Amino acid sequence: MSHLKRNSAPKLWPVPRKGTKFVIKSGEKEMPVVVVLRDVLGIAKTRGEVKKSIFNKNIKVCGREVLDEKHQMKIFDTITIIPAKKTYRMTLTEKGKFSLEEVPEKEATKKIAKIIGKKMLKGKKMQLSLIDGRTFLSETPCKVNDSVLLDLEKKKVEKILPFKIGANMIVIEGKHIGEKGKIKGIDEKLKMVDSEIEGKKVNVLIKQVMILE
Repeated sequence: MSHLKRNSAPKLWPVPRKGTKFVIKSGEKEMPVVVVLRDVLGIAKTRGEVKKSIFNKNIKVCGREVLDEKHQMKIFDTITIIPAKKTYRMTLTEKGKFSLEEVPEKEATKKIAKIIGKKMLKGKKMQLSLIDGRTFLSETPCKVNDSVLLDLEKKKVEKILPFKIGANMIVIEGKHIGEKGKIKGIDEKLKMVDSEIEGKKVNVLIKQVMILE
């Protein structure tokens, strides 16, 4: 089934529980383009309007044309509405909800993603597995739990954002989802991070943290 009742939508979605009876089915950490355009940004009134915009090649996600209104956006993806010349990045609020923030058009193909795995290929090239499902090659030394700044147009890693004490971070899941702060300590054995968020000490699991610029 490709639909679910609106009142059963994932908690991350900033959508009213009343409205059209059904919304597009999605993963817990994703939000479909139709929901972004209709229910969050309010650019379209109906699913039909979204489909028409996609048919007319007016919508891009991370710089690529969207082919289906059910296309799933993930954290830090961008969406561009070509006729309006506007680009938005999907982030998290401090209340743990997805949010769309307008960004300069030049950032449409830029994205930060967390490294969740890596392996060495022939020719001593490192293949990185990222939290959004992408894989990228990198010649720059990096570790699992670092983040990368991607240039999706050029298909390359532009910058490594190290997982280290003093780094800026955002909590991407769990009780403190959406909160931002700095890493003050790392316990590899317990797989925990000691962080400072708004002047308070907060302990979170390493897997719940993503490094930011």
